[in-house]
Amino acid sequence: MYSFLRRALFCLPPEMAHTVSLTAMSWLDRLGLSGLIATTLPPQSKEVMGILFPNPVGLAAGLDKDARHIRGLASLGFGFIEVGTVTPKPQPGNPKPRLFRLPAAGAIINRMGFNNRGVEALVESVTHSGYRGVLGINIGKNKDTPAERAVDDYLICLKAVYPHASYITVNLSSPNTPGLRDLQFGQPLIDLLSQLKDAQSALAASHKRYVPLVVKIAPDMADDDIRQVAKVFLDQKIDGVIATNTTIDRAAVQGMRHCDEAGGLSGAPVRDKSTHVIRVLADVLAGEIPIIGVGGISDGASAAEKIAAGASLVQLYTGFIYEGPSLVGESVAAIAEQEAR
Repeated sequence: MYSFLRRALFCLPPEMAHTVSLTAMSWLDRLGLSGLIATTLPPQSKEVMGILFPNPVGLAAGLDKDARHIRGLASLGFGFIEVGTVTPKPQPGNPKPRLFRLPAAGAIINRMGFNNRGVEALVESVTHSGYRGVLGINIGKNKDTPAERAVDDYLICLKAVYPHASYITVNLSSPNTPGLRDLQFGQPLIDLLSQLKDAQSALAASHKRYVPLVVKIAPDMADDDIRQVAKVFLDQKIDGVIATNTTIDRAAVQGMRHCDEAGGLSGAPVRDKSTHVIRVLADVLAGEIPIIGVGGISDGASAAEKIAAGASLVQLYTGFIYEGPSLVGESVAAIAEQEAR
């Protein structure tokens, strides 16, 4: 069924196909017809960051930026859904076209630029969704906010989404917001995380509920930089790490149509880079901080590979677009086999 749908969707421009797909998934859920494309999964619960996940395979942020299709996506078998990236103020993102398929590589290039309706609209969507599963909310800064004031945007979003999230992801690694990746290193990283952790403590006290704080990092770091970042996470008592975001490296797609488009490359070409980052992180973190592995998961083997490298959970994005809902079940089964070894 999905193979047929994908052929039809890939006849549309990528961003239009994205919108059509999400709308269709929501309607299938409302009509009770998600089973036409979803896979029935046996329970495989796992506790990570104090949260009980129904299964270890989630949806990465970026697909449902405004949290308007949570239930439709959750009906496809995901153990958790991450929405966003959301910013304090609405913003249109970068000019179109800004999303490109590279089918021969099983890849996508995007330069969306945190297009979203703003944090107030996202909170309203989450509130009215009726979703009761595990929900991550991914927060970022507005494009016009200077890097030295980025923490203000993150604090605004953190406070707004805190009552509604199972965990909150701090996105420091999108290549499509100027200067954002500079916040991943050195004193800017320490200053940002220390203020967010202070705010998290205050919010936990006022809401009488602790919501884990997770940081999403890029795949384009040298090993020494990964180790330094991991030590900062340990010092700041960050609750989890998502490895990784999209890459700016184009070596794996040279000569392909759209290969020179600006933006982040996701899908199969980032698989090895992401897995390598997970291994380096796992060596330093030594189990003290859990890792969520994402990047290049296109089959069960690549999902299990992330777990073997040191991840506790995984997320799908580009592979889900190419392979469809069956990838969720395939990944859950492969992870169960990997963990049973």
